[in-house]
Formats: sequence, C-alpha cells, structure tokens
Amino acid sequence: MMRSVLSHPREKERLLSYFETQVMQVLNWLATYSPDEEGGITRLLYTEGWLETQQALALKMESCGLTTEFDNVGNLFGKLQGDDRDAPSIITGSHIDTVIQGGHYDGAYGIAAGLLALDYLQKQFGKPKRTLELVSLCEEEGSRFPMAYWGSGSIAGKRNFEQIVHLQDAQDVFFADAMQQCGFGEGTGRDSRRHDIGAFIEIHIEQGAVLEQDGVAIGVVETIAGQRRLKFEVIGESNHAGTTPMHMRKDALEGVSAMIGALRQEAMRLGSPLVATAGRLQVFPNVPNVVPGKVVFTVDARHANEQALDSFCRWVVQRFTALAGERQLQIQGTEWFREEPVPMNEVLKRHMDHICGEMGISSKRMVSGAGHDAQMFEHICPTAMLFVPSRRGISHSPEEYTEPRELAVGVLVLTELLYRLGYEGEEL
Repeated sequence: MMRSVLSHPREKERLLSYFETQVMQVLNWLATYSPDEEGGITRLLYTEGWLETQQALALKMESCGLTTEFDNVGNLFGKLQGDDRDAPSIITGSHIDTVIQGGHYDGAYGIAAGLLALDYLQKQFGKPKRTLELVSLCEEEGSRFPMAYWGSGSIAGKRNFEQIVHLQDAQDVFFADAMQQCGFGEGTGRDSRRHDIGAFIEIHIEQGAVLEQDGVAIGVVETIAGQRRLKFEVIGESNHAGTTPMHMRKDALEGVSAMIGALRQEAMRLGSPLVATAGRLQVFPNVPNVVPGKVVFTVDARHANEQALDSFCRWVVQRFTALAGERQLQIQGTEWFREEPVPMNEVLKRHMDHICGEMGISSKRMVSGAGHDAQMFEHICPTAMLFVPSRRGISHSPEEYTEPRELAVGVLVLTELLYRLGYEGEEL
C-alpha cells in the first residue's frame, strides 16, 4: 500500500494550516522585490530587480537545504539530490518575471509552492529516491523583449541564442546586452538544454473564474489551448463626415464593427472551450469629422482542439471577406502567431485525480486558455499542470488574489504528488 505525506486523516488540517501561513510569508517576501510605483510588481527580464530577486531566491533555496545552480540564460535550479543519480529529475516551478504592474501570484506562486513542498519533504522524509528540483524560470511573459517562454524554451531546446540576436526592448537595449549585464549568456554557465528531466509539474493560479464559480479547489489541466493570432487590414475611403451620405460611404470602421460582432456571435454559438477576441484596433485617420478610411485590427482565437481551431479561423477569414465585399471594402488578413494545443500527460493527470479523491479535495479536469511554461516542457518530458482558484478571475493586475487556504490546498496536492514520484517511485 502506498504511503502518503498524511500519516493520518487529521494530519491534513495541520498541514494545511502550516502551508497557509508559510505560502503567504514566501509570497509577501517575494513581493518586496521589484514593487511597482503604481502598484503591483514589475519584474522584467534581465533588469536589476529581476537579478536581485533571482539571487535572493538562490539564498532562500540554499537555506532550505537545496543545492543551487544557474544555467547560462539565468534559470535558477534548486536540487534535492536523490539516491538514484542516474534517474531523471522530477522538476517543479514556474517563472519569476511579471508583466508591467503584475500581481503577487502569477509565476511566483508556483515557485513558492515548490519551495515549501521540497522543504517539507526533506525535513520529514530525508533524501528521495529520485532527484527533486525546483526551478525559478528566468522568463515567460515576453513583457520586455518580443520573445516569450525564453526560460522554459531554452531548457526544451525551443529557444536559442540565434533567435535573440536582433531583439531589442522599448529603450533599444539589445536582448544579448541585457543578458550579459546580468552575468548570463553563451558560455557563462551550464548549457540550458536539459536531457535529464523525468517530469515537470507546474502549479499556478487559474487566471480565470471557472474554479471559483464552480466551487472547486483544484483544476487538473487537461490541455493548454492552442492559439492563433490574425491581423486584418480593412481599407475603405476616407471622406467628410458631414457631406458624405450614408449610402455612399465606404466606412472601414463600420465594416470592422460588423466583423467583430460576427466574431463574437459565432464564438458564442460554438461554445467552450473556444474563445475569440478582437484586440488591438488602429483607426485611420482617427478624427471625429472624417469617415474612417482604414482600420487595422487583430483577432486572438484559442481552442483545445487543433482541427476545431483551424476550422474556426478559416470561417473568420471567409466571413470577414464576405462582410467586406458587401460594403465594397478591401481586406487583407495574415496569421502572425501560432501555437498548437498541448495535452498534458495522462498518467500525471490520473495521479492528481487520485490524490484529490483520496484527500477529499474537490477537483475537475479543465482546459487552460492561457499559455504556460508547461507547454514547453511537454516537448521533452511528461508534464502536468494544476490550478488553484483566482478571485473573480483577475490576473496580470495588482488586484490578483487567491485565498491563503486555497493556495495551501494546492501546495498540499503538489507535495503529495512530488512525494509519490520522488520518494515512492511512482510510475511516470
């Protein structure tokens, strides 16, 4: 019979209370690094505040008995060495960077939860069979440079130094220069590419309101949704707003309004897990007394099924073209971003289902509409994600919040999963 971190059912409440206190301490401590003057946290890749946070985390990991190491792009690893040195590592963690004026939980929670889990396991059970590692990934958000998943992508071999040669931030600082100023870059440390990972588990706030609305404690991520981003340029004819009769207008903005309405209507008809968003909108000449002659706008579409997503995007192009033709408008569309859906590992999902069931914790399978580092790791190892609720679904904001008890439940599930994989040798 498999053992558990809970020696007795009554142990659950004691451990939850402990994790509840500890997780808030770690999160509040992390929030003291890179606070934004306007509220929240702004911790952008390769800035002084980012480097200070990674260095402080290294000391924190070492104080918990972990052996630390940076790779050459600045990912930080804390290792709890296992008895079997040949067995691939079980890794948990998340990203340390934020969006501008981000919250206290996105990314940071996954690091705090992993730190508490490894610290508890080592103190209670000593050395594991398989090596357990915590990673504080250097970057995920793409908030400073036009490159997302730099940390996890470098580990998975999906990102490399050639891809960042010409990249600059808003202040024209080159990616490579910023990296070197923090002491990282080619030849500075261990190669980022890993071939020795047995599994990656990421715990994260949901960043949506599904768990909160359903009253469920844990979301077991079935699939990370695929994404398509399209850019449309609609051209009509600029003309005088007062002297051009309505029936003679080639109003690009009116045509785009009809397109956005059709987009929403079709997405609502098809239903979850499809989501579609008309995002950035540029109107020309964008003055009150001129009929808009050109509009450039974007569409972001996401779905867990690749064929369904592609089918919807084909419908979007066809419908938008038809609406433009009815109004004698010209339209051109291009796809500028594509990510395929990434299913999480079924064995790990079943482990999490069983853990929640055995511990009396409510859970549900769900799709992640947001992208995460886990989708990079899935290319090289079995990967899993679990969510805890987000209040009102708010994220990427100083108002981001999850109740301490809900955070603690996530830490408990993660700890049990790492125990089974690392100490009990559960099959992957």
